[in-house]
Amino acid sequence: MTTVSSAGRVSATSAGFLDKEHTIATAGFNRWLVPPAALCIHLCIGMAYGFSVFWLPLSRAIGLTAPKACPDISLVQELFTTTCDWKVASLGWMYTLFFVLLGVSAAIWGGWLEKVGPRKAGFVAALCWAGGLVIGALGVYTHQLWLMWLGSGVIGGVGLGLGYISPVSTLVKWFPDRRGMATGMAIMGFGGGAMIGAPLADRLMNYFKTPTSVGVWETFLAMGAIYFVFMMIGAFRYRIPPAGWQPEGWTPPTKANAMISSKHVHLDNAHKTPQFWLIWWVLCLNVSAGIGVIGMASPMLQEIFAGKLIGLPNVGFNQLDAGQKAQIAAIAAGFAGLLSLFNIGGRFFWASLSDKIGRKNTYYTFFILGIALYALAPTFAAMGSKLLFVLGFGIILSMYGGGFATVPAYLADMFGTQFVGAIHGRLLTAWSTAGIIGPVVVNYIREFQLAAGVPRDQLYNTTMYILCAMLIAGLICNYLIKPVDAKWHMSDAEVAKLQDASASAAAAGPHGSYGIGFGGLDAKAALFWLFVGIPLAWGVYMTLLSAVKIL
Repeated sequence: MTTVSSAGRVSATSAGFLDKEHTIATAGFNRWLVPPAALCIHLCIGMAYGFSVFWLPLSRAIGLTAPKACPDISLVQELFTTTCDWKVASLGWMYTLFFVLLGVSAAIWGGWLEKVGPRKAGFVAALCWAGGLVIGALGVYTHQLWLMWLGSGVIGGVGLGLGYISPVSTLVKWFPDRRGMATGMAIMGFGGGAMIGAPLADRLMNYFKTPTSVGVWETFLAMGAIYFVFMMIGAFRYRIPPAGWQPEGWTPPTKANAMISSKHVHLDNAHKTPQFWLIWWVLCLNVSAGIGVIGMASPMLQEIFAGKLIGLPNVGFNQLDAGQKAQIAAIAAGFAGLLSLFNIGGRFFWASLSDKIGRKNTYYTFFILGIALYALAPTFAAMGSKLLFVLGFGIILSMYGGGFATVPAYLADMFGTQFVGAIHGRLLTAWSTAGIIGPVVVNYIREFQLAAGVPRDQLYNTTMYILCAMLIAGLICNYLIKPVDAKWHMSDAEVAKLQDASASAAAAGPHGSYGIGFGGLDAKAALFWLFVGIPLAWGVYMTLLSAVKIL
């Protein structure tokens, strides 16, 4: 039987090791240990962004030195063939599976996560993500595309969703004084996962490569094992504050901010409010514009600047020979890596800034600055200025990442912290939608322009103006966001009824720190940050090493 102390804490005498009650922090716990635990998970699942590193090797898994192509094969036949190599376009569906399943699973199991706590959710996420890689390895080994889709795409996608949202409500509760910064620290890991995973995968494939194997299935197994260990460390280091806890010396602001509610909205009612759907569209439109650019970053730089990238300013893309195209492709890969670096940095910078200027003003900045930069992109290209072009898109991608990191705090401001993780999970369906809208807009307009005979260095001009229009729509949605109507607020009694005995006791008694949350960057916290910081620093170094060739 669980008991309640005078501080409102639950004694987890009968709770299982994975249960929420077993993760409640006790006196002496340092809250700065929670963000690196979240990073342990996010840096692993963030490899979803870097999965394209496997496409070319997998496209010649049978042919080994060159693809064994079957020109007339359909996608359905590709799912089961063991004699033909897979097309890169067919492998690319994995990317769609990842982000559709991420949004869907976060929406479906977000409420469950709130009930069971972040440890159990992180544990299941580790099983799904690492287990999905193992099943994917079996699919590669047996050359069954459907099995790879099922393992890495579907089961791994569920792991993505649970892993992505597992720390959100926890961090918001640990850092009520710095909501944006806290979620930014964790979610920046998702943007940085590919910076570590992609070069690591490349090295592992080269290590495992043999005359009979391209080294992909072995790499899947190795990375699955590595990710499982890291994610389990993160899951078991999660702690949640006891009910009634607040940082030492901090009190909720006495000056009321209409855009930050002290009340809670029930998960079952959040989606009935206009605020939920306005924020849904704000995220969707911001992400649609950014994700479309991410998907076409490499070809866009190559086609716009072509010979300028290798000191041939008057040579267009179609005039380059095969060797020169290989040179600019390598440089464009550095551009994609540099955008990843802006993506991860923006998640921390913009989310932290939102604590100072407010969430609504932060999104105003995203949309207004984004509109200006997209509109100027064709001018930068016409000027032939690689510096302005790269810097402009770097800022755009920083705001793409910043949008992800800021939205959990935006939701907490609007709907309170009681169900913020689950509400965030449902909102991530906007990401799934954007994952379809963005690439379709960018890719199909490019094809249309190409068919119409538009020069390659002008292929993306119309696209930039369409993305401006999308951001204008997002700006309007952000303007329309007002505080949630009081009719949707839960009463204190309703909140206490939903919480456990400790919450009821805390609601009736004083609030305080209970000796929890102290320490700052003490030795234990510093070591844990170093544990996640070393691989992240290595990823940044590798990215800068490849990106330096651009300018």
